[in-house]
Amino acid sequence: METLLPRRGVIVSLIFFLLKFSTAIEIPPSVQQVPTIIKQSKVQVAFPFDEYFQIECEAKGNPEPIFTWTKDDNPFYFTDPRIITSNNSGTFRIPNEGHISHFQGKYRCFASNKLGIAMSEEIEFIVPSVPKFPKENIDPLEVEEGDPIVLPCNPPKGLPPLHIYWMNIELEHIEQDERVYMSQKGDLYFANVEEKDSRNDYCCFAAFPRLRTIVQKMPMKLTVNSLKHANDSSSSTEIGSKANSIKQRKPRLLLPPTESGSESSTTILKGETLLLECFAEGLPTPQVDWNKIGGDLPKGRETKENYGKTLKIENVSYEDKGNYRCTASNFLGTATHDFHVIVEEPPRWTKKPESAVYSTGSNGILLCEAEGEPQPTIKWRVNGSPIDNHPFAGDVVFPREMSFTNLQPNHTAVYQCEASNVHGTILANANINIVDVRPLIQTEDEENYAAVVGYSAFLHCEFFASPEAVVSWQKVEEAKPLEGRRYHVYENGTLQINRTTEEDAGSYSCWVENSIGKTAVTANLDIRNATKLRVSPKNPRIPKLHMLELHCESKCDAHLKHSLKLSWSKDGEAFEINGTEDGRIIIDGANLTISNITLEDQGIYCCSAHTDLDSAADITQVTVLDVPDPPENVHLSERQNRSVRLTWEAGDDHNSNIHEYIVEFEGNKEEPGRWEELTRVQGKKTTVILPLAPFVRYQFRVIAVNEVGRSQPSQPSDHHETPPAAPDRNPQNIRVQASQPKEMIIKWEPLKSMEQNGPGLEYRVTWKPQGAPVEWEEETVTNHTLRVMTPAVYAPYDVKVQAINQLGSGPDPQSVTLYSGEDYPDTAPVIHGVDVINSTLVKVTWSTIPKDRVHGRLKGYQINWWKTKSLLDGRTHPKEVNILKFSGQRNSGMVPSLDAFSEFHLTVLAYNSKGAGPESEPYIFQTPEGVPEQPTFLKVIKVDKDTATLSWGLPKKLNGNLTGYLLQYQIINDTYEIGELNDINITTPSKPSWHLSNLNATTRYKFYLRACTSKGCGKPITEESSTLGEGKYAGLYDDISTQGWFIGLMCAIALLTLVLLTVCFVKRNRGGKYSVKEKEDLHPDPEIQSVKDETFGEYSDSDEKPLKGSLRSINRVMQPTESADSLVEYGEGDHGLFNEDGSFIGAYVGSKEKGSVESNGSSTATFPLRA
Repeated sequence: METLLPRRGVIVSLIFFLLKFSTAIEIPPSVQQVPTIIKQSKVQVAFPFDEYFQIECEAKGNPEPIFTWTKDDNPFYFTDPRIITSNNSGTFRIPNEGHISHFQGKYRCFASNKLGIAMSEEIEFIVPSVPKFPKENIDPLEVEEGDPIVLPCNPPKGLPPLHIYWMNIELEHIEQDERVYMSQKGDLYFANVEEKDSRNDYCCFAAFPRLRTIVQKMPMKLTVNSLKHANDSSSSTEIGSKANSIKQRKPRLLLPPTESGSESSTTILKGETLLLECFAEGLPTPQVDWNKIGGDLPKGRETKENYGKTLKIENVSYEDKGNYRCTASNFLGTATHDFHVIVEEPPRWTKKPESAVYSTGSNGILLCEAEGEPQPTIKWRVNGSPIDNHPFAGDVVFPREMSFTNLQPNHTAVYQCEASNVHGTILANANINIVDVRPLIQTEDEENYAAVVGYSAFLHCEFFASPEAVVSWQKVEEAKPLEGRRYHVYENGTLQINRTTEEDAGSYSCWVENSIGKTAVTANLDIRNATKLRVSPKNPRIPKLHMLELHCESKCDAHLKHSLKLSWSKDGEAFEINGTEDGRIIIDGANLTISNITLEDQGIYCCSAHTDLDSAADITQVTVLDVPDPPENVHLSERQNRSVRLTWEAGDDHNSNIHEYIVEFEGNKEEPGRWEELTRVQGKKTTVILPLAPFVRYQFRVIAVNEVGRSQPSQPSDHHETPPAAPDRNPQNIRVQASQPKEMIIKWEPLKSMEQNGPGLEYRVTWKPQGAPVEWEEETVTNHTLRVMTPAVYAPYDVKVQAINQLGSGPDPQSVTLYSGEDYPDTAPVIHGVDVINSTLVKVTWSTIPKDRVHGRLKGYQINWWKTKSLLDGRTHPKEVNILKFSGQRNSGMVPSLDAFSEFHLTVLAYNSKGAGPESEPYIFQTPEGVPEQPTFLKVIKVDKDTATLSWGLPKKLNGNLTGYLLQYQIINDTYEIGELNDINITTPSKPSWHLSNLNATTRYKFYLRACTSKGCGKPITEESSTLGEGKYAGLYDDISTQGWFIGLMCAIALLTLVLLTVCFVKRNRGGKYSVKEKEDLHPDPEIQSVKDETFGEYSDSDEKPLKGSLRSINRVMQPTESADSLVEYGEGDHGLFNEDGSFIGAYVGSKEKGSVESNGSSTATFPLRA
């Protein structure tokens, strides 16, 4: 239940609210009533280390009670100034100051008002004295060996419990055994002394733990004299034996003492622990045994301690009374003692008088019954005085009962019943209140309650009424009592509405009426939605060591969310709030995560939700999967030469069905101990017939497989050995290894150990020239290679290889064709011509060589070429041979990446698997002019407000006779707009600079410079610079360029630039990147921009804005570059990059290898070589 308004708080309906009227009626404090003692002290001990001692007595009543005390049945007044009293209470304190022993005694508290007097039970106040052993001189004790002795302790009296210890002066315990025993009173008994018992420091220590005190008795000296009756010539063993024989005697009881006779009585209280002890002297040391005369010792509650000398019975009951006998015995005789055990009990209530409220004229009864042993006597009191002093007409008093008729207000009193026997006294107060009042409803008016749909609602209407009252409930708007099975009104006024619905919401009235009058209150009920839960996933199956994640989805009424609490449990046991300390199980509210899940984590997981009004739960079954346990009981049957039956039993599949078994074997002579897979069997089968090979000593094992994985292998089976046989197969992969001309090195894959089938394995090799009418040649070898000489180079042969062993030959082998060793080609191709395609590409044609001159398998042709001189300056070049290979039978090939305007020599040769043949005669050809590379640099060396001077360097490769330069420029201020492109043709190639005029002041320009030949212009180099402003900076260079400080500044800038270039160079060598893309995109090369526009259409980077405006083509004076020609026929194409065996050759090989086709600018791609 919860209240809706904050001022009312929360009311939780629990069942015990409904049962409160099953005990005494609670009278409201506003109604006059006799005193009731609600708190009092029990036994109070004045420990010396406490600051004060408090004796409590508190009571309630109307009017307020007045407190008085008695001590030892005499009035006790607080005359001692040290006593501290409490207001509105009978409690007082005695400070621990000075002598307080005179406060010791038995106290009783009385609480009184005009209606009666309540009396407390006796409160004993104990002031313990400090226990001390008396100062005394203890005479030394001297006995002969074998005699008995008792060392008395006689501990001082003190506050129990008392613990006694016997130790020496070094606080080492005196060892106790069958011969030495300490009694319950603390005396130390010796059944017979030995020489080793002699010592002068036997100390008895008495410990009083409640007083935190240990006291010591003065040390005692014990001397044991050895017997000297034996002959001096006798050995010590003989002396001891003769002495003992003299002292040997039958048992005599020392405990109980002899004066108690053969019988004694012991009284024990029910529920306490009974200790009976029996100790006898004698030699040899007697053994003690216990039995109950006429019955058995109580099993489970009896133990024998101290080597049988003490019988201990715990939690004594009346059934334990009777006679117990201890028997001490050795081989010379026995001694016995009987204990008569009497079980008694202090008084205890069987019917305790109960307080009651009556109305005038009614009848009543008080019952008071107690049990105990001896039977308790019962006395009645009224307001603390004997009942005889307060007679009422019509009252009847018996020892166990007091009855009233026609009760009147003057019957109001406190009645005491006291039961006592020799073991104690118990007291019970019963309040009799005669009250006549109109009903008093103690539940507040307009209380608000809430319940959940489908649950029970409880609306309270607690009241007090005398005479008895009738309670009725009604809904406010209906104004008639509630009727039906769903409604139930309890005696205390509470209304229960079962299986509530939304229609039950509203206001209810509680009416309480008796003969004096009636009263009502209103209660308001609100109905909430029930809490719902769903745990997901449902019934998951999780492999071991994986992670389990469970989620608890909850839905509850908005008014209950603040009180919603989720908890998790497994198989009914709750988890800790946050999971486990090691972090393997983590609980985060609605989420439960288990890492490295194990089989122990399998079970039913429950998520529970609790609110102020209801609770809900949902479960999920978690199944943990694991690899199966290994198969068991693997054994062999049906043993044959080539087969055997293997049978096994399945292990635990750990919640995942076994879908197959893997049978492995061990027996390979070449790799002993190595297990190999033999076969696989469906999971439902546990037996299989295994095919076997000859001449193998087999051992088998089985592995089970489920969806999680493989089990550990089973234990190996017994061995099974198969007899030898001829080979079943011949070697495979018969081939010729690289060899010399007229030679065959024949190789094959040798048979594995499991394929040999027997001892003495050899290989029979036969061969003959293919198609020749000659006999087969033959040779038998033990290894897997054979060298054969042949009369011809690269001639075909038929070859067979057959396996044989001591038991026979393998099957007839199949013939394979092998070739004898190759030789180099002995003739060169003839070059027919070289066709110049462009300035960097030529096509070469040649004649193929005859097949009989190849002397092997032709692999292809190889072109070697080298540059001899440049046609530009006539300078000769050192010979640097470049190589390009073309596979297969062909007569032409393309040679790319040549230098323009140069002279070359070229040869062609054939090659086979052995190597290359002779080269052809060199063929001389020249390449035409091409477009030059871009200038090496472009710098703006001087600017003014409307002029700029540019300087540049020659291209590294001119690729022809330089005819001039094309200079272009355009405005590129810091916007997305660019200006119109302006062209200047410079026809003086020897001039490395140009002065531009008519520029705009304070404007940024981008300059493009291209070098040109008769074939066109090459790639541009670019530079950016800004002109100066009007007036102030005009002619700045002319004015300051000759100043010393300016020259120094320029030198510093140059030095700084050199340092930065060095850093950039190092960074670039390390793979550093330069962020220049944004600037190039903002001010692009016009030619590249034009190409993009024509080729890629509307393309633009996703994070860049396209430039506005159009660019005029800058290619109007340029011819297409020759490097753009098709390279389809270069080299070997995709196949030309690899040898026959698939290994990579590369585009070029030779005395000086080069990379892929050289690039003449960043926009030139690297092309693959194709034939």
